[in-house]
Amino acid sequence: MRIVHKSTFRKRLAVASLFLVVLAVMASVVGCQRYDVLVEKDQIAAQKWSDLEANLQRRYDLVPNLVAVVKGSAKHEEQTLASVAEARARATSVQLNADDLTDPEKVQAFQKAQEQLSGSLSRLLMVQEQYPDLKANQGFHSLQVQLEGIENRILRAREEYNQAAREYNAELLKIRGQVVNKATGQPFKPRVYFTASPEVQSAPKVSF
Repeated sequence: MRIVHKSTFRKRLAVASLFLVVLAVMASVVGCQRYDVLVEKDQIAAQKWSDLEANLQRRYDLVPNLVAVVKGSAKHEEQTLASVAEARARATSVQLNADDLTDPEKVQAFQKAQEQLSGSLSRLLMVQEQYPDLKANQGFHSLQVQLEGIENRILRAREEYNQAAREYNAELLKIRGQVVNKATGQPFKPRVYFTASPEVQSAPKVSF
C-alpha cells in the first residue's frame, strides 16, 4: 500500500484549498458583474422614466395657457374648460416613485389619469371649429403646435422607457439574473410597462 507522507498531503490540501479559493473568487467576480449589469439596466430604465416625466410636466405647464386662450374666445365652453382643469389636477396628483413602477395597480392609476387629460385636451382642441375668432387666433395655433410636439415626445419617451424596462426585465428573468437577485436579497423587481388605450396612441392633430 502506498504511504502518503504528511508533507505531501499538506501540499495537496493546500493546492485543493487554493483551487477552491480561486473558484470562489471567480464566482464572486462573475456575480458582481451580473449584479452591475442589473443595476445599469435598472438605472437606464429609471432615466427613461425621468425623461417621460419631464415631457408630461411640459404638458401640465402648457394646459393653463391653452385654457386661458380658449376661455377668452369661447366663453360658452365652461364645461369643456372645467373638465380640462379637473383632468390636469388628477393627472398631477397621481405621482409615481421608483418603487411604484413595479406595482401594476399604481401604474394603471397613473396611466388612467394621463389618458383622461389627453382626452380632455383633444376635446378642447375641437372647440375651435365652432369659434372663428379662436380658429384665427395665432396664439391658439402656437399652443396647438407646442402641444402636438409635446404629445409626440411623450409617445417617444414612453416607447423608450418600455424598451429599457423590457431589457431590464429580460436580464432579471434569466437564470443568472435570478441567482444574483436571490443572492443579494432580491432588491430587483420587474418593472411594469407603460401602455395606453388605442384612442390615445396618437398625438392631437393641428388644423389651421
